[in-house]
Amino acid sequence: MTDESPPTPLLRNRDFLLFVAGRSSNTIAVQALTVAVGWHVYQISHDPVDLGLVGLAQFAPALALFLVAGLASDRFDRRNILMACNLVHVIVVGLLLAILWTDASAVTPILGVLVLHGAARSFYHTASQAILPNLVPRAQFPSAIAYSSSASKAAQLLGPALGGLLIAWTGNGVYWTTLALFATAGICAAAISARLKVQAREPFSLATVLGGFTYVWANKLVLGAISIDLMAVLFGGVMGLLPVFASDILHVGPDGLGLLRAMPAVGSLIIGLALTQVAAPRHMGPMFFASLAVFGLSIVGFSLSETFWLSLLFLGVYGAADMVSVYIRQTLVQIATPDSMRGRVSAVNSVSINASNELGDFRAGVMAGGIGTVAAVLVGGVVTVGITALWWRLFPGIRRVDRLDDLVER
Repeated sequence: MTDESPPTPLLRNRDFLLFVAGRSSNTIAVQALTVAVGWHVYQISHDPVDLGLVGLAQFAPALALFLVAGLASDRFDRRNILMACNLVHVIVVGLLLAILWTDASAVTPILGVLVLHGAARSFYHTASQAILPNLVPRAQFPSAIAYSSSASKAAQLLGPALGGLLIAWTGNGVYWTTLALFATAGICAAAISARLKVQAREPFSLATVLGGFTYVWANKLVLGAISIDLMAVLFGGVMGLLPVFASDILHVGPDGLGLLRAMPAVGSLIIGLALTQVAAPRHMGPMFFASLAVFGLSIVGFSLSETFWLSLLFLGVYGAADMVSVYIRQTLVQIATPDSMRGRVSAVNSVSINASNELGDFRAGVMAGGIGTVAAVLVGGVVTVGITALWWRLFPGIRRVDRLDDLVER
């Protein structure tokens, strides 16, 4: 979208509000579904390795398809991709309901359905990242990131709590709720009226497919921001092991699991709302690295806690620190990328933002099976802090960034 003078205020921009509503609905559904599947899988097998496999089942298709997802977002109407992905999510929930109705005692069928879920998430997240700059003027984009990220974090707050409560109160009723939410997200995407038709297409070639990699490698600020997030989430993955903490360490049951899953979003939401009120925050490069260091330290604290309220506090700090890094990284990546290849760059970025969460859960689950759950999380937090210190030295350009306005002008 080209800049207008004066631009429509974000909170009166119909397409922006539809986008936020649709993505929030999708996020609530994904989070509730993640809690439900993790809880049911652990109740079936009582093996933390299976929780790692839940992450792997969603990561593997994302890794296999992210180049295709990126190219699709640059060649087709991104709104239609969002609609199609939500339809696939509805089918996924229906399949999970069918499996649970059979009172299955094996996790393999569930993992198979999650592969389809992961594929849909790969296309959805790539298109949803790429579409936002088409809906708001360029000058409003940093604020749009803060508002949309805050709404997403609010959804991440509601989704896990809703999932945990619905499991405790209704059992499989949680799946019907997620089905309705995915359908709502699809309707919101269909109602977006902005002109999103791709105006020009590069000739199809290997260079076109790999264009996102080429761009990221050439732009060291983008490369550093994406790569450190990938590494931090890979080694800082803790969410997939929360069913073990809730069941065996903190002894708080499925409703407590929902609160544990929600607390990172509480911290994220508080910081996100604060960022919407700051016109031009300063020292954002150093703040980016500081937030990642705090992210790692919060994981260390959580791993050592055996008190429920203290564990909730550490997870709140975990989410707050993550929000700062997300705000800086997404602004940098989306603003600095031309629209014609934003889908492919978003696909590369989505590996660090979303798929790496599942890979991090797989890493944590496998390590927990070998050295224990607490040790696996503790080691991940320590490594995250070390990686942050290393990237501080490797990418001095990032730590010299002051205002986000500077990134917009690059």
